[in-house]
Amino acid sequence: MTQLRPFSDHRRGLFVSIDGPSGAGKSTIVAHLSQLLVAEGEHVYTTAEPSNGVLGKIAREMTETVTGAALACLYSADRYHHLETEIQPHLDAGEVVLCDRYVPSALVMQRFDGVDPVFLWSLNALADRPDLAVVLEGAPELIAARLAERGAHNRFQLTPRSSHAEAHFYRQACDRLIQAGYDVLRIDVGTGNAHQIAVTIKNRLMEFFAVSNELPPKAAAW
Repeated sequence: MTQLRPFSDHRRGLFVSIDGPSGAGKSTIVAHLSQLLVAEGEHVYTTAEPSNGVLGKIAREMTETVTGAALACLYSADRYHHLETEIQPHLDAGEVVLCDRYVPSALVMQRFDGVDPVFLWSLNALADRPDLAVVLEGAPELIAARLAERGAHNRFQLTPRSSHAEAHFYRQACDRLIQAGYDVLRIDVGTGNAHQIAVTIKNRLMEFFAVSNELPPKAAAW
Protein backbone atom coordinates (compact mmCIF):
# COMPACT_ATOMS: atom_id res chain seq x y z
CA MET A 1 0.00 0.00 0.00
CA THR A 2 1.34 3.43 -0.92
CA GLN A 3 1.80 5.63 2.12
CA LEU A 4 0.57 9.20 1.83
CA ARG A 5 3.28 11.81 2.06
CA PRO A 6 2.95 14.02 5.14
CA PHE A 7 0.84 17.06 4.32
CA SER A 8 3.45 19.33 5.86
CA ASP A 9 6.19 18.16 3.50
CA HIS A 10 5.11 20.19 0.51
CA ARG A 11 2.24 22.56 1.20
CA ARG A 12 0.99 25.18 3.65
CA GLY A 13 0.06 23.64 6.96
CA LEU A 14 -3.42 22.76 8.13
CA PHE A 15 -5.31 24.83 10.71
CA VAL A 16 -7.73 22.94 12.96
CA SER A 17 -9.74 24.50 15.78
CA ILE A 18 -11.40 22.47 18.54
CA ASP A 19 -14.21 24.09 20.52
CA GLY A 20 -17.06 22.97 22.70
CA PRO A 21 -18.69 23.35 26.10
CA SER A 22 -16.65 23.52 29.27
CA GLY A 23 -16.16 19.94 30.44
CA ALA A 24 -16.36 18.43 26.95
CA GLY A 25 -12.74 17.26 27.13
CA LYS A 26 -11.19 19.55 24.50
CA SER A 27 -7.67 19.58 25.90
CA THR A 28 -7.54 15.79 26.30
CA ILE A 29 -8.87 15.26 22.77
CA VAL A 30 -6.32 17.72 21.36
CA ALA A 31 -3.52 15.78 23.09
CA HIS A 32 -4.73 12.46 21.64
CA LEU A 33 -5.20 13.99 18.18
CA SER A 34 -1.69 15.42 18.22
CA GLN A 35 -0.23 12.00 19.03
CA LEU A 36 -2.24 10.35 16.25
CA LEU A 37 -1.12 12.89 13.66
CA VAL A 38 2.52 12.65 14.70
CA ALA A 39 2.24 8.88 14.26
CA GLU A 40 1.07 9.58 10.69
CA GLY A 41 4.24 11.56 10.04
CA GLU A 42 2.79 15.04 10.48
CA HIS A 43 4.53 17.97 12.13
CA VAL A 44 2.04 19.18 14.73
CA TYR A 45 1.89 22.38 16.76
CA THR A 46 -0.66 22.70 19.56
CA THR A 47 -1.85 25.99 20.99
CA ALA A 48 -4.85 27.44 22.81
CA GLU A 49 -6.85 30.59 23.36
CA PRO A 50 -6.55 32.76 25.27
CA SER A 51 -2.98 32.51 24.05
CA ASN A 52 0.21 32.47 26.11
CA GLY A 53 1.12 35.86 24.68
CA VAL A 54 0.89 39.12 26.58
CA LEU A 55 -2.69 39.84 25.48
CA GLY A 56 -3.80 36.29 26.23
CA LYS A 57 -2.37 36.43 29.74
CA ILE A 58 -4.16 39.73 30.35
CA ALA A 59 -7.41 38.24 29.04
CA ARG A 60 -7.18 35.28 31.42
CA GLU A 61 -6.36 37.53 34.37
CA MET A 62 -9.27 39.88 33.59
CA THR A 63 -11.94 37.27 32.83
CA GLU A 64 -13.34 37.41 36.36
CA THR A 65 -13.49 41.21 36.57
CA VAL A 66 -14.05 42.54 33.03
CA THR A 67 -17.37 41.78 31.40
CA GLY A 68 -19.42 42.19 28.24
CA ALA A 69 -18.15 43.97 25.15
CA ALA A 70 -14.90 45.00 26.83
CA LEU A 71 -13.91 41.39 27.52
CA ALA A 72 -15.05 40.32 24.04
CA CYS A 73 -12.79 42.97 22.52
CA LEU A 74 -9.88 41.85 24.67
CA TYR A 75 -10.29 38.23 23.57
CA SER A 76 -10.57 39.21 19.90
CA ALA A 77 -7.45 41.38 20.14
CA ASP A 78 -5.57 38.38 21.53
CA ARG A 79 -6.98 36.23 18.69
CA TYR A 80 -5.68 38.49 15.92
CA HIS A 81 -2.30 38.83 17.62
CA HIS A 82 -2.19 35.06 18.16
CA LEU A 83 -2.84 34.50 14.46
CA GLU A 84 -0.14 36.91 13.37
CA THR A 85 2.63 35.95 15.77
CA GLU A 86 2.06 32.24 16.41
CA ILE A 87 -0.50 30.42 14.27
CA GLN A 88 0.40 31.79 10.85
CA PRO A 89 4.17 31.28 11.20
CA HIS A 90 3.62 27.60 12.03
CA LEU A 91 1.21 27.20 9.12
CA ASP A 92 3.77 28.83 6.81
CA ALA A 93 6.27 26.26 8.07
CA GLY A 94 3.93 23.50 6.88
CA GLU A 95 2.79 22.31 10.29
CA VAL A 96 -0.65 21.11 11.41
CA VAL A 97 -1.82 23.66 13.98
CA LEU A 98 -4.34 22.46 16.57
CA CYS A 99 -5.98 25.29 18.50
CA ASP A 100 -7.92 24.58 21.71
CA ARG A 101 -10.72 27.22 21.44
CA TYR A 102 -11.04 29.71 18.63
CA VAL A 103 -13.81 31.74 16.93
CA PRO A 104 -16.64 29.31 17.84
CA SER A 105 -15.94 29.90 21.53
CA ALA A 106 -15.79 33.64 20.89
CA LEU A 107 -19.36 33.47 19.62
CA VAL A 108 -20.46 31.69 22.79
CA MET A 109 -18.73 32.75 26.00
CA GLN A 110 -19.61 36.47 25.98
CA ARG A 111 -23.23 35.52 25.35
CA PHE A 112 -23.30 34.77 29.08
CA ASP A 113 -22.71 38.50 29.61
CA GLY A 114 -25.56 39.35 27.27
CA VAL A 115 -23.39 40.54 24.39
CA ASP A 116 -25.20 40.73 21.04
CA PRO A 117 -24.14 37.79 18.82
CA VAL A 118 -24.06 40.14 15.82
CA PHE A 119 -21.46 42.25 17.63
CA LEU A 120 -19.45 39.15 18.51
CA TRP A 121 -19.43 38.04 14.89
CA SER A 122 -18.32 41.48 13.71
CA LEU A 123 -15.36 41.35 16.10
CA ASN A 124 -14.20 38.00 14.73
CA ALA A 125 -15.31 38.14 11.09
CA LEU A 126 -11.78 38.92 9.86
CA ALA A 127 -10.07 36.12 11.79
CA ASP A 128 -8.52 33.46 9.57
CA ARG A 129 -10.95 30.64 8.86
CA PRO A 130 -9.60 27.26 10.00
CA ASP A 131 -9.42 24.44 7.48
CA LEU A 132 -11.60 22.45 9.86
CA ALA A 133 -13.59 23.72 12.83
CA VAL A 134 -14.35 20.86 15.21
CA VAL A 135 -17.21 21.57 17.60
CA LEU A 136 -17.76 19.10 20.42
CA GLU A 137 -21.31 18.61 21.61
CA GLY A 138 -23.05 16.57 24.26
CA ALA A 139 -26.19 16.28 26.32
CA PRO A 140 -26.23 19.19 28.81
CA GLU A 141 -26.71 16.72 31.66
CA LEU A 142 -23.54 14.85 30.66
CA ILE A 143 -21.53 18.06 30.31
CA ALA A 144 -22.86 19.37 33.64
CA ALA A 145 -21.86 16.13 35.39
CA ARG A 146 -18.33 16.31 33.94
CA LEU A 147 -18.06 19.97 34.89
CA ALA A 148 -19.19 19.26 38.44
CA GLU A 149 -16.60 16.50 38.74
CA ARG A 150 -13.83 18.69 37.34
CA GLY A 151 -14.83 21.96 38.98
CA ALA A 152 -15.46 25.37 37.44
CA HIS A 153 -12.51 27.22 35.91
CA ASN A 154 -14.17 30.62 35.48
CA ARG A 155 -17.28 32.61 36.34
CA PHE A 156 -19.15 31.54 33.18
CA GLN A 157 -19.22 27.97 34.44
CA LEU A 158 -20.88 29.07 37.70
CA THR A 159 -23.96 30.40 35.89
CA PRO A 160 -27.09 28.37 36.78
CA ARG A 161 -27.78 25.76 34.08
CA SER A 162 -24.67 26.96 32.24
CA SER A 163 -24.35 23.69 30.32
CA HIS A 164 -27.85 24.05 28.87
CA ALA A 165 -27.22 27.67 27.87
CA GLU A 166 -23.81 26.85 26.40
CA ALA A 167 -25.25 24.01 24.31
CA HIS A 168 -27.87 26.40 22.94
CA PHE A 169 -25.27 29.09 22.18
CA TYR A 170 -23.01 26.58 20.40
CA ARG A 171 -25.87 25.40 18.18
CA GLN A 172 -26.48 28.98 17.13
CA ALA A 173 -22.75 29.58 16.63
CA CYS A 174 -22.45 26.49 14.40
CA ASP A 175 -25.30 27.72 12.22
CA ARG A 176 -23.58 31.10 11.85
CA LEU A 177 -20.20 29.54 11.04
CA ILE A 178 -21.67 27.23 8.41
CA GLN A 179 -23.43 30.21 6.82
CA ALA A 180 -20.06 31.96 6.67
CA GLY A 181 -18.46 29.02 4.85
CA TYR A 182 -16.68 27.29 7.74
CA ASP A 183 -16.10 23.56 7.38
CA VAL A 184 -17.64 22.44 10.68
CA LEU A 185 -17.30 18.93 12.10
CA ARG A 186 -19.75 18.41 14.97
CA ILE A 187 -19.05 15.47 17.29
CA ASP A 188 -21.13 14.21 20.20
CA VAL A 189 -18.73 13.52 23.07
CA GLY A 190 -21.17 10.97 24.45
CA THR A 191 -20.41 8.63 21.55
CA GLY A 192 -16.91 7.64 22.65
CA ASN A 193 -13.89 8.36 24.81
CA ALA A 194 -11.25 11.01 24.06
CA HIS A 195 -9.10 8.66 21.99
CA GLN A 196 -12.02 7.45 19.88
CA ILE A 197 -13.13 11.03 19.21
CA ALA A 198 -9.56 11.97 18.27
CA VAL A 199 -9.53 9.07 15.79
CA THR A 200 -12.75 10.39 14.23
CA ILE A 201 -11.17 13.82 13.75
CA LYS A 202 -7.93 12.31 12.44
CA ASN A 203 -9.85 10.28 9.86
CA ARG A 204 -11.57 13.44 8.67
CA LEU A 205 -8.22 15.19 8.37
CA MET A 206 -6.80 12.33 6.34
CA GLU A 207 -9.23 13.40 3.61
CA PHE A 208 -7.43 16.75 3.49
CA PHE A 209 -4.06 15.01 3.27
CA ALA A 210 -5.27 12.72 0.48
CA VAL A 211 -6.52 15.67 -1.60
CA SER A 212 -3.27 17.52 -0.98
CA ASN A 213 -1.23 14.60 -2.23
CA GLU A 214 -3.18 14.63 -5.47
CA LEU A 215 -2.16 18.24 -6.12
CA PRO A 216 1.19 19.17 -7.70
CA PRO A 217 3.82 20.63 -5.36
CA LYS A 218 4.11 24.37 -5.19
CA ALA A 219 6.45 25.90 -7.75
CA ALA A 220 9.75 27.08 -6.37
CA ALA A 221 9.96 30.80 -5.59
CA TRP A 222 12.61 32.68 -7.54
